[in-house]
Amino acid sequence: MMLLAGDIGGTNTRLALVSAEAGPRRFVLERQYASAEYAGLEQIVGAFLADPLVKAGEQPDSACFCIAGPVIDGRAHLTNLPWQLSQEALRAQFRMERVSLLNDLRSIAHAVPHLEPQETKVVNTGQAIAHGPIAVMAPGTGLGEGFLMWTGDAYLACASEGGHTDFAPTNAVQAGLQAYLTDRFRHAGYERVCSGSGLPNVYDYLRSRDPASEPPAFAAALQAVTDRTPLIVKAALENDIANPLAAATLRVVIDVRGAEAGNLMLSPAATRHCRPPPSSTARSAARARPPNARAAPGLPSSRRFFRHGRRARCRWR
Repeated sequence: MMLLAGDIGGTNTRLALVSAEAGPRRFVLERQYASAEYAGLEQIVGAFLADPLVKAGEQPDSACFCIAGPVIDGRAHLTNLPWQLSQEALRAQFRMERVSLLNDLRSIAHAVPHLEPQETKVVNTGQAIAHGPIAVMAPGTGLGEGFLMWTGDAYLACASEGGHTDFAPTNAVQAGLQAYLTDRFRHAGYERVCSGSGLPNVYDYLRSRDPASEPPAFAAALQAVTDRTPLIVKAALENDIANPLAAATLRVVIDVRGAEAGNLMLSPAATRHCRPPPSSTARSAARARPPNARAAPGLPSSRRFFRHGRRARCRWR
C-alpha cells in the first residue's frame, strides 16, 4: 500500500510517497514545488504522479494533505493562496480510494505524541505534567497554531486560527506598529507581525519612523525582489551594524512571537509548547497511515520539555 502525503503551504508544497512498510519517517519519494507557480493543488499532484520514479512504481491509493487554512466539511481555502480544494474532487480526479484534507496545525499536532527523543531539542530542563494540554505554534508564511487535549486514553488534536487574533502590543514601539497595521490592513493580527509574510510589515513600519536609517544599496536590493523576508533576515543575522532596520525588525518579530507563544500556552492551559520543523509532510503521512499500520511509539516519560512558571516548550531539531 502506498500513500501520498502533502504539506500544502503558502510558499511551498511538499509531496511524498509513503509506504506502510517503511512508515512515515522514510519516504519512498519526496518533491517540493513553489506553490505560487501553480493554479492549484491538482496541477502539482498531477506533476508529482507523472514523475518517472512514481510511474515506475506503485501508484498511491489514498492521500492526506495538510492545508495552511481552515478545513470545513472536506473543503478548504488556503489563507495565503487563491486555491479552493475539495477532498472529494481530488479523490475522483486521481481515482483514489480516499483523500483527506486536514488543517496543517491539526496534522502537526497528531504527530506530537509520537515524537521520539532524538526528534526534540531541549530549550531548558524541567518537569513535564503528564497528560497536560500541549500547544503547537508553526511560524511560516503565516502563523499556524493548534493544541492537543487529553481525552482520558489519548490526545485529541485540535486546529486553531489563533494566528489571526488581535495583536496586543506590550511596549510603545509595538503600540505604534499596531496603529500602523490597523491603518494599513484594517485589522492587526499576530500573523501580520510574527510570520514570514508579516516580517516585511514590521520593517516598513520601522523604516517609516526613521527613513534615513535604511542603506540605499539595501533599499535597492529589497525593491528588486518579490519576497523581502529572506533578505531582511539575512541582513539582520550577518551584518546588523550596517543594517540596523533589519536587526530591529527581527528583534520585534522575536519579541512578539514569544509573547504570542505565551498567549497560546495560556489559552488551553498548556504545559508543553511544540514548534514544528520546516516541513509537516511527515505528520500528514503519519495521519494518513492505514488503520492496520502500527503507530510510532510515544515519547518516554522523561520527555525533554522545560517548564517555567506556567509555560513550557519543546522544539524539534
